[in-house]
Amino acid sequence: MSDPDQHVTRTGDDYADAMQALLPLGQAWPRDDESVLMKVVRGLTRIWGDFEIRASKLLEMESDPRSTIELLPDWERNWGLPDPCYAEPQSIAERQLTLVMRMTLEGGQSRQFFIDAAAMLGYTITISEYRPFFIAMDGCGDCRVYGAAGAPDPVMRNQWGQPILAPPSDHNVSEGELSEWPNYGMGPLENRYYWTVHVHQASLTWFRVTSGQCGVDPHLRIGLADDLECLLNRWKPGHTQIIFDYTNLHPGDPMEGTP
Repeated sequence: MSDPDQHVTRTGDDYADAMQALLPLGQAWPRDDESVLMKVVRGLTRIWGDFEIRASKLLEMESDPRSTIELLPDWERNWGLPDPCYAEPQSIAERQLTLVMRMTLEGGQSRQFFIDAAAMLGYTITISEYRPFFIAMDGCGDCRVYGAAGAPDPVMRNQWGQPILAPPSDHNVSEGELSEWPNYGMGPLENRYYWTVHVHQASLTWFRVTSGQCGVDPHLRIGLADDLECLLNRWKPGHTQIIFDYTNLHPGDPMEGTP
């Protein structure tokens, strides 16, 4: 396998050497580094090297939305940012993340889509969906089930083929584990239009030398979920209503956080 193409950046010294090779030969054209001629050559060619280094930086760094800094405002303007959902000031790293998210997000209405989108924002969430009780479909009393080994399908499913999950609705029922409640008691038909987002971990943004601004960004910013609520309410199916639950919120691992 051949090596990928490498971008070559020439410095002012490289241009000076090239210009020196083009000069006429003779005693009037000394090549000594301390000669006046060579000092003039290096002075004239330094600006060419500066231009190329600057162009290389724009090509290699600023053309990538994941690393751009100087052209970040231009990227944001072309992609309709800043988003009004982000009321709090954002660091450079957060703005880069928001830009990449805006460029790559394809959309969806599944549980996993919303869970993955929240993870990109730095939040850990699970989702509970509801439906009313139906006679001949649901049973009275405790209708939860235990996970069993040796079943033809290791994933337990209900009569509609949907996986039966374990609380808090983020993984399949393991052997000997009790499932979540299959229904939520008596209630109106409108119950099916509500779903709960359980926020389990706050967004932690640590200061980074490569993406933070000294004197502006704090050492640690604990993110409020205002951006999460705003974005999920924008992306949710129009006929549904989200309930946000923060009862199990914890700060998470102090050594981790969004980049």
